[in-house]
Amino acid sequence: MKRLRNLIAIILLGGCASYSGSALKPGESRLEQVELLMGQPAQRWQDADGSMQLAYPRGPMGFHTFMARIAPDGRLQSIANVLDEENFKHIRAGMSRDEVLRRIGPPDESRSAYFKARDELAWEWRFREVYGNPAHFVVLFDASKGSVRSTMILPEYPRRRGSLF
Repeated sequence: MKRLRNLIAIILLGGCASYSGSALKPGESRLEQVELLMGQPAQRWQDADGSMQLAYPRGPMGFHTFMARIAPDGRLQSIANVLDEENFKHIRAGMSRDEVLRRIGPPDESRSAYFKARDELAWEWRFREVYGNPAHFVVLFDASKGSVRSTMILPEYPRRRGSLF
C-alpha cells in the first residue's frame, strides 16, 4: 500500500513539474529536456543570435502560459508564467500581433472573436489577477492593420441561475 502511495505521489509531482517546468534548471537543462518534460511548444521563435523562445499555454481552462527562453548553446535561460499584470502593462496601442504573441503567447482561440462592424479582432487569455481571482485579459486589434487598439481586464464572475450576467 505504501509503495502505491509513493508511486501516486511521484506521478502527481511529475505532472506538476511538467505543467510549469519547475523541475528544469536554468543554465543546466537543455532544449531536449525542456521538450521532454513540457512537450512540444504551441509556438516557437528563432532569434538571429541562435536563441529561441518557446510558448507553453496551459489553457483553455488553465491560467498560465509558460515562456521558456533557450540560449544559443541550447541551454535553458529562463522559464516563467507570462500571464500576469506585469506583462500585460507592456502591451500598448500600435503593437503588432506578433509582438503580443511573443510577450504573452497564443490566446484562447475558442474565446477570440472578430467584430465586422468595427473591423476589430479580440484575443483573450484567462489568468489569475493579483488577488488570485480568475479574470480575462483582452487585446483588441485593428483587424486590417493588425495592430493593438486597446486592452482590458475583465473579472470572471460565477454565473448565477436566473441572472442575465
